[in-house]
Amino acid sequence: MASDASVDNLAKQFSHLPALDKYPNCFPDINPTDIYRSHLTSILSSITGVDPKIVYPALQWTATLDKGDIVLPIPALRIKGKPDVLGSEWVSKWPGSTLVETPVLNGAFISFFFKPGPLTQTLIPLALKHRKDFGTNKAVGLRDQSDPSKGQKRIIVEFSSPNIAKPFHAGHLRSTIIGGFLANLYEAAGWDVVRINYLGDWGKQYGLLALGYEKYGNEDDLTKDPINHLFQVYVKINVDIKDEQDKAEKFEADGKPEEAQKIRDEGLDEQARRYFKLMTENDEKAIAMWKRFRDLSITRYKQTYARLNIHFDDYSGESQVAEADMEEAANKMREMGLTEEDRGAQLIDFSKHVSGKQGKSLGKVILRKKDGTALYLTRDISELLNREKKYKFDQMIYVIASQQDLHCQQFFKVVELMGYKDIAAKVQHINFGMVLGMSTRKGTVKFLDDILRDVGEHMHNVMRKNEDKYNQVENPDAVADTLGISSVMVQDMSGKRGNNYTFDINTMTSFEGDTGPYLQYAHARLSSITRKAGLSEEQIATADLSLLTEPHAVNLVRVLSQWPDVVSNTLRTLEPTTILTYLFKMTHTLSSSYDVLRVVGSEHEVMRARMALYDAARVVLNNGMRLLGLSPVERM
Repeated sequence: MASDASVDNLAKQFSHLPALDKYPNCFPDINPTDIYRSHLTSILSSITGVDPKIVYPALQWTATLDKGDIVLPIPALRIKGKPDVLGSEWVSKWPGSTLVETPVLNGAFISFFFKPGPLTQTLIPLALKHRKDFGTNKAVGLRDQSDPSKGQKRIIVEFSSPNIAKPFHAGHLRSTIIGGFLANLYEAAGWDVVRINYLGDWGKQYGLLALGYEKYGNEDDLTKDPINHLFQVYVKINVDIKDEQDKAEKFEADGKPEEAQKIRDEGLDEQARRYFKLMTENDEKAIAMWKRFRDLSITRYKQTYARLNIHFDDYSGESQVAEADMEEAANKMREMGLTEEDRGAQLIDFSKHVSGKQGKSLGKVILRKKDGTALYLTRDISELLNREKKYKFDQMIYVIASQQDLHCQQFFKVVELMGYKDIAAKVQHINFGMVLGMSTRKGTVKFLDDILRDVGEHMHNVMRKNEDKYNQVENPDAVADTLGISSVMVQDMSGKRGNNYTFDINTMTSFEGDTGPYLQYAHARLSSITRKAGLSEEQIATADLSLLTEPHAVNLVRVLSQWPDVVSNTLRTLEPTTILTYLFKMTHTLSSSYDVLRVVGSEHEVMRARMALYDAARVVLNNGMRLLGLSPVERM
């Protein structure tokens, strides 16, 4: 509900605005479009006789401004009659407005165009007042509007989740970028966000890694670059295991089963299994070695995440799930008759517990192997129940690739079948497609650091082509790194999450088209105009905004006024491209205005007004880029 204070504050700040009524989820002091929704609701309710609570949420923002600043789908008011006839009748009754032009009927829709003067006088001061918080809901928090005593909602976002000693591959990169964005988005909406990195840090492979380190490890290399070194060790020991397996098969073929069995009983694979058993039994030496590998890897991960503007509140992992918790969950499932034994393994056959097509599509899933080893699903269930106790969350998002769709469906359904329907209702899988065409020059694996280094170097070479501008950049290496990271992140977020895309270093690093470097250039150009104008904040804040009458100025104001609604809409789509599409539209509008709305060299009062408009544009662009996880540059 719009608070009395927010409406009163608005009345004091903007004498040109009419009195506003209060409606649910209406925040006129931080979203200029809500002012117009509130105003239009009062008029339309009077004309149509429809309850304002129905009218207000029916007023929609428009992606294309040629259809109006706000549009009303006539059927949304739930009145009997032909939409075009009703619309014609309502438009004929329009009483006039200080804020909105006479509406236009388009079939089943009524389009409303804001009057430019009042919008400009409202938008620019709001953007310049709130600055970093403009477009966010931080001022009010995303609370249960019917019961403010419930306070701030909490969401857990689990993302990135690499496997220690394995490549931080393209799938982890997508999870990291998308998860970081979603965490920023919910934070901007006023949620208490907990960011969790659930590491792949447990299992027999760590027994194998320990054996490999004894044989191939190097202390200096481990300290210098733990992730790459452990991976190299892991590759070498896996080659040894493959050689042993080949020998065993040859012994079998040569009629020497005893020699083959000896390898199976005493070889590296069995040694790794025994080593991991020591870890599960909390053997001091084994745990110390594993913990060292884990801690060094996390330290290195943190350095890389910092370059992506990402931090985590908790580095959790498979290792943190207690065997006792998994045993408790398994016992509960057994007691409820959910599990059955099949050749010594414990599994769930969903077709016996879930009716219809869903039961068949979920199939069967193994919870414990016949040797008693718990599989991923058992760990995931126990970890979820522990998080519910620890964090008391309102919602949790798992950012995991589309290949894990079935696993997540099975996971959530098991939690529901166990009687935790309230918890199952709060969890959500946000999936994403694959990155294609990503490999090293040798065609082997690629770590995230390799990707960022290659793109940064490429970006540096692009920058060097303009020697004059390059020489003006204070720290070209750092700027090239930021531009490279922006290139990768923007290409990743440009399409819908569920789509695959091809990693293309030439396309992503171009300053032409809708790319990361283009966005950075747009921000740097605005920063340059600000520096050259040399106006104080006071001079900009007190500018005469009535001077902004040119069509280019009006169009830019209209696009900027959409920003808070774009953020709200993104909470429904959970698609980074919703933000990106808007930012590119806004920067294209901005770019077309420069030749017409010159700042430096124009008459002083006009200069101040135009600088206020460009300052508001910089606020929106900066906020949008930071929401996506980008670091806006001032010079390039």
